[in-house]
Amino acid sequence: MNTKPANQVHITSGFWSEIQAINTRQAILHQWEQLENSGCIENFRICAGRSSSPRTGLFFSDSDAYKWLDAACRILRRDPRLDLQERVDHLTDLILAAQAEDGYIYTYNQILFPDCRWKNLQIEHELYCMGHLIEAGISHHNLGLGDGFFNGIQKTADLICHDFELADWRKVDGHEEIEIALLKLAAETGQAKYSEMARIFLERRRAGHGYGFLFFKEAVNTVRRLSRAEKMRKETPAKRLGAEDFKLPARNQHKTTWSVWPRLVHSLLSGKYSQRDEELNDSSAPAGHSVRYAYLETAAAMLARQSGDMRLISGMEKKWERMVSRRMYVTGGIGSLPLIEGFGRDFELDPQLAYTETCAALGSVFWNREMSLLTGDPRYDDLLEWQLYNAVSVGFGRDGCSYFYNNPLISHGHVHRAAWYDVPCCPSNMSRTWAELEEYIYSTQKNQITIHQYISSEMEFGEGNLIRMESGFPWNGKVKIRLEVKKETDLLLNLRYPSWADGFELYLNGKPMMVEIAEIKRAGTLSACGVEFGRRDHIVIDRSFVDGDELELTFGTPLKILRQDQRIRSCRGMAALARGPIVYCLEDCDNPGISLPPKIVKESLTLMEGEEFFTGIPLVKGVSFGGQPVRFIPYYLWGNRGRTSMSAFFYPQE
Repeated sequence: MNTKPANQVHITSGFWSEIQAINTRQAILHQWEQLENSGCIENFRICAGRSSSPRTGLFFSDSDAYKWLDAACRILRRDPRLDLQERVDHLTDLILAAQAEDGYIYTYNQILFPDCRWKNLQIEHELYCMGHLIEAGISHHNLGLGDGFFNGIQKTADLICHDFELADWRKVDGHEEIEIALLKLAAETGQAKYSEMARIFLERRRAGHGYGFLFFKEAVNTVRRLSRAEKMRKETPAKRLGAEDFKLPARNQHKTTWSVWPRLVHSLLSGKYSQRDEELNDSSAPAGHSVRYAYLETAAAMLARQSGDMRLISGMEKKWERMVSRRMYVTGGIGSLPLIEGFGRDFELDPQLAYTETCAALGSVFWNREMSLLTGDPRYDDLLEWQLYNAVSVGFGRDGCSYFYNNPLISHGHVHRAAWYDVPCCPSNMSRTWAELEEYIYSTQKNQITIHQYISSEMEFGEGNLIRMESGFPWNGKVKIRLEVKKETDLLLNLRYPSWADGFELYLNGKPMMVEIAEIKRAGTLSACGVEFGRRDHIVIDRSFVDGDELELTFGTPLKILRQDQRIRSCRGMAALARGPIVYCLEDCDNPGISLPPKIVKESLTLMEGEEFFTGIPLVKGVSFGGQPVRFIPYYLWGNRGRTSMSAFFYPQE
């Protein structure tokens, strides 16, 4: 299947149109200000010889500027704006000025350790940063603003191919991302050398003998370099305006236990943390750092789709099923262990310890998208939708200028939104995803159109034809699909039948249509958190359409109590509440005097209209077992009204 380019699809209204507007008008400019204030952009000026300030930020901070650039370029394709274009032009000019003649660019080394390259790959993320640069370069190229910047990022990619193609097992980045970037570059340029380099990186991830010693050696060297970098920073006076006044907010607190520390050490030294302990085809369960794992599987799925090599599919399907059925929270969040920031054992899903980094949910979204395009299986679109509305959106404040990094499912006030972080990987990662949501909605293949996501939009297809969709998601299950065709056209429409839906009604031009939908019975679709993904096939409509034909779909969206698997010890007896693709939660500011998670009479749960902050958003009311009123709000909106306690779980009582 082929996704439609963003310039052929337009999101027109509704939930995601509002998110994109916030992203375009507020978030992207706020992020630029934070990147300037924190010194991330200044690092490129220093590297280009345009500033004498000290370098600031962690060694991988370049990637935050690249993800911002990627997001801004994707926004500009849809919404050309002079203020944003000026920032993009300024940053691309700085990057090219900072880049070495042979294409190398990594400001940490260039400024502080100019004679050092590719030394601490397991920890310092050189290739990870350059991967995000390549992705940004592709997005910039798609704006049609000339080839100068694109030629620069190709030099970087060519350098990587030259330096790493014949290297040994040690020459692999500790954080997967370069593989995704090279595969995208191969698709953009048609040059097979980039996809071949991505394949080599994927196959080289199996650590050789002595990986633990390699990691320990690099860790010691990294600490020494950080100490030296800090000393140099203190010895160089800050000359950047406002540099001394800017202070990063305190990092979000996360709960942990002493037992995670030895597991972290073992994970790092064994290679499991960065997916270097097994061959790609040999692994049977998601493990290690969850963002890295999701990026690895995304790249593997991309490689299978581009190359036509289907040998990887079976293994990926089994790992996906293991993740969904045993290692994923009810929100679709992944990564249960703090410190490791990754997967625990089967059913190790403590809601208070849950790390569930926003970037991990995004990585899973990328993987699901690739698996959907690779296999055509709707279960991947089901999970992608669930994660977008819950595990990802929760990281994005309603003002577009405040964020969550980690996302527990029960919090007693220790987690709160912040304007920025010392590791600000999530904000721009969300922004670039919101900016390309158009590409998640439809795919086409000859006379076949698949609707993956019900998002109000329009798409051009064929010769001057148009499909228009109006969607009430996520607040109701009503969808209208109108076809505007030049002449009578034979089309096969695949309409996803969401697994959360309780039945549907289908009308064509006001008249009922009868279709049969197969229930899919397979292992791994029922998650430990009570959500089913992919239990139904598509609604298939194969017919000739004439201009003005209109389909009306209405999916049932009842309240559902999602009981947690009894094997999750910390959630025994607990349940979550969902309606459609939205998971709900309770905040203490709405439920004063009630201990969270509460006992609630399940028959008392009913919909209510939201007001003030929640105008237009359905909320849920009920009664506690002690007779007190309770109110649920969408999980993704918690934490927007100040510091608060929250629970996505309750104890349902008869």
